[in-house]
Amino acid sequence: MTSSQTQRTVLVVDDHPPLRTLCRVNLEAADFRVLEATDGDEALALVRADRPDVILLDIMMPRVSGWEVAAALLADHSADRIPIIFITARTGVTDRIRAFELGAQGYVMKPFDPAGLAATVTKVLDQIDRGERDANLAETLAVLKAEREAGSKTLRHA
Repeated sequence: MTSSQTQRTVLVVDDHPPLRTLCRVNLEAADFRVLEATDGDEALALVRADRPDVILLDIMMPRVSGWEVAAALLADHSADRIPIIFITARTGVTDRIRAFELGAQGYVMKPFDPAGLAATVTKVLDQIDRGERDANLAETLAVLKAEREAGSKTLRHA
């Protein structure tokens, strides 16, 4: 089954209400069902109550960070395969590596084009439907680690 055959549910987790609204409006326009959580605790409760197909997750939130949410989901066998796409202002390669090591399937850096959000979510869901989840994750991690290594070589030679 492809993502276009049935309505998929996206959980948007961000402590900034205008960003959640922006995500919701654009995702609903693409026929996604959208749930919203204002923080990590609420996100974990919503995952237990209404298992989403994908999670858009901010990293920097009060109380429970996106890192902690991702780690909790990874440790929960009933939720460890829900794809996570981080949406964050954290742009460093170390943060991106950490995200993908936690199993993220995508990483969107703020500010981003909200019109492209549905395409990003659809791409991730379609890759998973095709069984490409683990291969894409391994490839992304390899690229990011090579980028980190190239950056550290540049710094050593400076």
